[in-house]
Amino acid sequence: MQFEGIYTPVVTPHNDDHSINKRRFSEVIEHLISSGVHGLIIAGTTGEYYAQSMEERIELMKFAKEVNKGRLPLIIGTGAIRTEDSIIYAETAKAIGADAILVTTPPYAYPTSREIALHGLAIDKAADLPVMLYNYPGRMSVNMDEETLDRLGKSPNFCAIKESSGDINRVHTLARDYPHIQLSCGMDDQALEFFAWGARSWVCAGSNFAPEAHIALYKACALEGDFTKGRAIMSAMLPLMSVLEQGGKFVQCIKHGITMRGIPAGPPRKPLQPLNKDDKRALEQVIRVMNTTIEQIENGDAK
Repeated sequence: MQFEGIYTPVVTPHNDDHSINKRRFSEVIEHLISSGVHGLIIAGTTGEYYAQSMEERIELMKFAKEVNKGRLPLIIGTGAIRTEDSIIYAETAKAIGADAILVTTPPYAYPTSREIALHGLAIDKAADLPVMLYNYPGRMSVNMDEETLDRLGKSPNFCAIKESSGDINRVHTLARDYPHIQLSCGMDDQALEFFAWGARSWVCAGSNFAPEAHIALYKACALEGDFTKGRAIMSAMLPLMSVLEQGGKFVQCIKHGITMRGIPAGPPRKPLQPLNKDDKRALEQVIRVMNTTIEQIENGDAK
């Protein structure tokens, strides 16, 4: 499977009682499809999979399949502490006809390189689907290092990696030493660098509410090879990325952003709390300035 373009980890809207609002979830998917993103990821961090029961996750992936109707590639996250649970998610993804699965390192357990690889290979054996690996040591505490990647190379299904370490040297290593594994940007403030090193896809939570900006950067860099334009777009996006990452309010910002697009996303699940009024105003201002600036760049009249 070739991963090309903007892949959105879909936000999960909630009612005020924190139950899942499936109608709003459907509206988010329709919004993303009409906005021109290139793929959907269900049960990513942005979707708050970690705060959902197994029953909720399985119901949501099935519902996403029904709403999508094959219009975009559908990738299902299999993240879980127990390998057995990840296998259940992967087998369900296979059963519903998902296009690929997302495989991350089990959190909290702190597995070795060999154990991470065995975890991934067990999931692959159960599902036999294309796999995008997800390296996020900031949350999982461990890296998918060279030993892990070499062991996973036993299966051709491991065809891409969402690299979210923030270590630019990892980007260099992956691009140079693992050309058979497609490099996907998972660190938003390094998107320009990822594209310069050959990445053809970007998994970006901000595309839930700002798909136009993310698509513009992808087109400028990956399709047109215009890195002068890309740098201008990236410069306009950096303030947003700073706001999203500060203070541990990432999911809350994404949910408020999609609410600004007319799809109320409700509160995050506890222990997370919604943004306060000051945080909302700051996010809204940054988004307004970014959108105006990128529109000017796209129209060729930016100063």
